[in-house]
Amino acid sequence: MTGRAMRNSRFSEVDRQVQRSADLLARVSARQIGRRARSAGRRAKRAVKYAVWSVTAIIVITLGWAIIAPIGLQGVLIAALALFGAVVLSVLLSAERTPPVQALGGMELSALPIATERWLDGQRRSLPAPAMLLLDRIGERLEAMAPQLQRLNPGEPAAREVRALLSEHLPQLVVGYQSIPADLRRVERNGRVPDRQLIEGLGVIEREMGEMTEQLARGDLDSLAAHGRYLELKYVDERDGEPG
Repeated sequence: MTGRAMRNSRFSEVDRQVQRSADLLARVSARQIGRRARSAGRRAKRAVKYAVWSVTAIIVITLGWAIIAPIGLQGVLIAALALFGAVVLSVLLSAERTPPVQALGGMELSALPIATERWLDGQRRSLPAPAMLLLDRIGERLEAMAPQLQRLNPGEPAAREVRALLSEHLPQLVVGYQSIPADLRRVERNGRVPDRQLIEGLGVIEREMGEMTEQLARGDLDSLAAHGRYLELKYVDERDGEPG
């Protein structure tokens, strides 16, 4: 191979590496933007809900005050300040707070995926950069699982498996990693490196969540098929059996 060909080959490999890095950065950025947009949407919904309650309460109180006695200019100013304060307070209350890890075990099953996602987002700064892609995938799994759990009986074995994975196994993996001193997280000990163990564990959890989501979806599909068959037997067969 000539010198020019070797240089071209090296340049081509560098170009491919740059392109792969750019593609990876684009995917990570898209996931982060989507996650932030969904988080902002939830905050906006809560802010609107709190604002409606607060403003309604202030209007009712102001009307009651006006019925009892004239409120005058001072009363109008007080009501306006109260309305402004209610809106500001609603925005502050709507901010997403990271739930404590101990609270995950007591969450209702339907609320557990979103609470776990918020808790996991709060741990990002303490986790290594290679884990970020897995955290994004786990966040996507949690969001896909949330509506499925709305219809799942909390007493079913599948519900217990989901609860154990989200409120026990995942937090224990992350908290166990965080308990290791930072300067030892990349040091091999007994053939194990904490950084690598964390990433492998997150990968196992992400795959397990994917299988759970598929199983829950399969149950919905089976239920839909059974209901469709029931309707077919009840109405189509009855109609076909009617005398002409």
